Amino acid sequence: MTRFFPARVGARRQGTTPTAAIGSILAVVLLISGCSDGAQAASTGGSFDFVAPGGRTDIVYDPPETRGTIGELAGPDLMEEGKTTALSDYDGKVVVINLWGQWCGPCRGEADDLEEVYETTRERGVQFLGLNVRDPQKDKAQDFVVDNDVSYPSIYDPSMRTLIALGGNYPTSVIPSTLVLDRQHRVAAVFMRALLTDDLLPVVERIAAE
Repeated sequence: MTRFFPARVGARRQGTTPTAAIGSILAVVLLISGCSDGAQAASTGGSFDFVAPGGRTDIVYDPPETRGTIGELAGPDLMEEGKTTALSDYDGKVVVINLWGQWCGPCRGEADDLEEVYETTRERGVQFLGLNVRDPQKDKAQDFVVDNDVSYPSIYDPSMRTLIALGGNYPTSVIPSTLVLDRQHRVAAVFMRALLTDDLLPVVERIAAE
């Protein structure tokens, strides 16, 4: 059984001088300020620890009680100005999270397959959520959504700050990648590659039926 242990924080070093302590506090404040852009995402509280035994690209986490949850995930909606989209908007639903960029050839290749799985399973309480990354030109990412008839929302995150929610071991350099969360938003499956309908649909249907 996989066990998850919370990271230890706030360990105090002996012999710290008041000046050093103040400097440390200021450094933390500056770090938090730099990472908490209101238009970007924040993440706390996740227990998911990405593991790919043998370097596998398709990973299933079973039984369900061994699954970890990701951190808080939220950010600006790609298509609706001024709107924030969050994982918490979909409580009680299976959520399929897809990391993509308009610059990514395999992302274009899998777009219609993802949309097909979404349309097939949405009535069973399944929601898809995109994370658009490394796209500094928002209009080009929006064109991707329109051109590929993508009907589910995406968070716009060119700096990839949302990926903190996936844990420190998640390979953020792999685009596209897809996570399937169960109804408790625990990670049930991860795919580190582009997908076809036949790859994803059986997995989503099985998790939706749990």
